[in-house]
Amino acid sequence: MLKMIISSKELSSQEEVLQELKKEGISITQATLSRYLKQLRVAKASSMNGSYVYVLPNETMYKRVSKPLSAKEMMSSSGYYSINCSGNMVVIKTRPGYASALAYNIDNLHLPEIIGTIAGDDTIFIVLSEDANRERFIKKIKVEDDVDE
Repeated sequence: MLKMIISSKELSSQEEVLQELKKEGISITQATLSRYLKQLRVAKASSMNGSYVYVLPNETMYKRVSKPLSAKEMMSSSGYYSINCSGNMVVIKTRPGYASALAYNIDNLHLPEIIGTIAGDDTIFIVLSEDANRERFIKKIKVEDDVDE
């Protein structure tokens, strides 16, 4: 939740972060928030308007969504953006913070086509077995998108 809030809003103080968490029904202390920010390696970076705001460590280009959603709205959608295949490799792009949860769900399908999965913040890398049918695999994970050959 914290990663989604930080990636979707320009927040410059812990108090602002606490207020956003409270809007989502999460009440934590400032000390706990400070510990979470440290664990997530959240930093402050200069925004377009010159103020300093919290950013996630994976964001090499300071990027924000143009129309921020509440964290609850983000949680109600899949977080999925795209899927691309090359040979027996599959790359799935997601919203920031969604890749691990989606990879976990894919792993729990226990598909024989999957040799392994690795998830980052917004990317899932999957290796398929040599004889796997990509189109059938995509249908099994219920991702509807064009597959790039």
